[in-house]
Amino acid sequence: MSSVSSTSNTGSAQLSTNQFLQLLVAQLQNQDPLNPVNPQDFVTQLATLNSVEGLNSLNTSFSQMLQLQQLTQGASLIGKTVNYTPTNGSPTTGTVSAVTAQNGQFVLTVGSNQVTLSQIQSLS
Repeated sequence: MSSVSSTSNTGSAQLSTNQFLQLLVAQLQNQDPLNPVNPQDFVTQLATLNSVEGLNSLNTSFSQMLQLQQLTQGASLIGKTVNYTPTNGSPTTGTVSAVTAQNGQFVLTVGSNQVTLSQIQSLS
């Protein structure tokens, strides 16, 4: 199931494909029989739904590609010496021994520390 996302200044809302179709059916069931929905408007709504589903699929593919790129970057650092700044400390140097994924972010193991890619200052 895909979702349609919409963000405004007051917050965000998500509408699933099934919810969209339920709203569309309700609209058709409750329309004025003497003034039905214009067929062009109906086709436009269906085309919009199809476009949104395509964009959601593209976003999913892009996210997967980004994760693969991060994994590749992290894997290329195994065995290398990195200079990094921990969130609660001073700049430190160590050798990368492993790469793991935690909460959708790749984390390097440097000694006994867990280091994100954004914390790395230099590579030697």
